[in-house]
Amino acid sequence: MSRKTAPGPSAACIINPRAANKKWLRRGKVREDLRRALPGRVHDTLGERELTIDLARNACLESDVVVAVGGDGTVADVLQGVVNSGRTKEVVFGIIPFGCGNAFRKSFGIPKNPKKALRILAEGEPREADLIRVEDRVAGFVSIGATAAVTAKKIEHEIHGMLGHLLAVRKMFLLPATEKEVELFDGVDDKGRAFQHKTLRSRFFDCVVAKTNYFGYSWKIAPKARSDDGFLDITFFELSPSRYILFFPLIYFGLFQRTQRHFKAKRIVLKGKDLPIQYNGEFLGRRDRIELEVLPKAIKILGPKKPN
Repeated sequence: MSRKTAPGPSAACIINPRAANKKWLRRGKVREDLRRALPGRVHDTLGERELTIDLARNACLESDVVVAVGGDGTVADVLQGVVNSGRTKEVVFGIIPFGCGNAFRKSFGIPKNPKKALRILAEGEPREADLIRVEDRVAGFVSIGATAAVTAKKIEHEIHGMLGHLLAVRKMFLLPATEKEVELFDGVDDKGRAFQHKTLRSRFFDCVVAKTNYFGYSWKIAPKARSDDGFLDITFFELSPSRYILFFPLIYFGLFQRTQRHFKAKRIVLKGKDLPIQYNGEFLGRRDRIELEVLPKAIKILGPKKPN
């Protein structure tokens, strides 16, 4: 469904009505208030990934601002559509949070309250941000190992939200501690030493590659990530499942990460056996080899104005 609002900015707003367990459908007053306030054309998706990507790509052909209204899944799909359009230099990407986690918006200072986020559309300013290329997709966050295995188990159970993640956590204890080979290119180690190429081996429990700081429910998974520094932020969690669970409160707040091996690099290649991989909270599948690279200044995101 789509409609045209009063004349204003050239904008398109893409809504996922199934966001946050259909919160959009349940909260009638908030929904109608937002509909009246959103600029440009408003499109409802069915929450289907390919449909959302296609809607966003087509919207970029006639709009200067494309806004995702939903959770992190909707944000990821609309973002993919903007990149697929080939108009990332012309189109500004906006976010109105309406999901459970809304981690992506937090890294850019966008308020979680939808009405406050609306003000950013009118008063904010665009900022350039990097993304991660993973196969034919783009992401702000990728993980290889335990958290990806948990995501896969959650999808299998079809239980949404935090409860689904908690029920799937036991999958962590079944992940074999196999050795992986890692290649890093054009980077800096955790002591600030630059390198062109580095090879290492690891039995990491989880590997996080990020451009944004947060994942899921305000989990500060990558405290050193910077959205515009031109590098992937890479952390290897090299500990047992039981120690990971024991230290999880410190991991959640981004404190334990300082004890783990950490790198900045422009490209990373990981090789192992049957590695579970997720991107933007979506399960990609299992691979014996995966390559990730940074896409510098890949998107313009509408965020709060920076103080003078």
